[in-house]
Amino acid sequence: MKNKRLWAVLSLLIIFTLACVIRDEWHLGQRSQGNRTVKVGVLQYVTHEALDEIYVGIKDELAKEGYSGDRVKIQFLNAEGDQSKIATMSKQLADGHNDVLIGIATPAAQGLANASKDTPVVMGAISDPIGAKLVTNLKHPTGNVTGTSNQVPIADAVKLIQTVTPQTKTVGILYASSEDNSVSQVKNFSQAAQKAGLKVKTYAVPSTNEITTTMNVISKEVDALWIPQDNTIASAFTTVVSIANSNKLPIYPSVDTMLKEGGLA
Repeated sequence: MKNKRLWAVLSLLIIFTLACVIRDEWHLGQRSQGNRTVKVGVLQYVTHEALDEIYVGIKDELAKEGYSGDRVKIQFLNAEGDQSKIATMSKQLADGHNDVLIGIATPAAQGLANASKDTPVVMGAISDPIGAKLVTNLKHPTGNVTGTSNQVPIADAVKLIQTVTPQTKTVGILYASSEDNSVSQVKNFSQAAQKAGLKVKTYAVPSTNEITTTMNVISKEVDALWIPQDNTIASAFTTVVSIANSNKLPIYPSVDTMLKEGGLA
């Protein structure tokens, strides 16, 4: 349900941006709305159910508003979790004469924002837009970036862990060091957990290649594991679950799709 609301809000922002572009061009006497095909560039950071749903939702909501068929051309690129591809793909979309650019997940939105200072950038699946330096104010974003934020209710997450597994004394956090989004979540969670009397141990991995080794260490050192909204960890979550289950380690993820994949709550 939460995802559907995010799709709707994100799509409305995109539609509003497209409407402004069309309006401005109409006033300049270039082309009328009747024969105008709008171009939308989309960059997704990695293939994962939660992020895939956002892209599907965007297309569905655009179609409901009449942006389908000849009225819209979508250029979609997926970096598949490869940070080195972000800059190249972002430039490709920025140079593709798109009317609006959409970044799904923080690295994608950051890449697009760096690639263009003129084309409107709409961000989705961003937990901390300010920490990621995409905007300086959530209520009044400046520059050419706007969008939606799905910030994690940190205090509620800590309370959930203490309620469901009251025996928990030490909580581990597994995250990717390359994602600014995750770094800020880890900081906020650590502060909230320590305030609630829990000990926190953090485990940063540079890529999915180190997850197996790191999880084997984690399973021996903590009582529960908290996962932030992290695209790198999400893409290898089955590995996390497999090792956690073998060691009877409860996992508390921040994304609902991870519950279906083995998260506890």
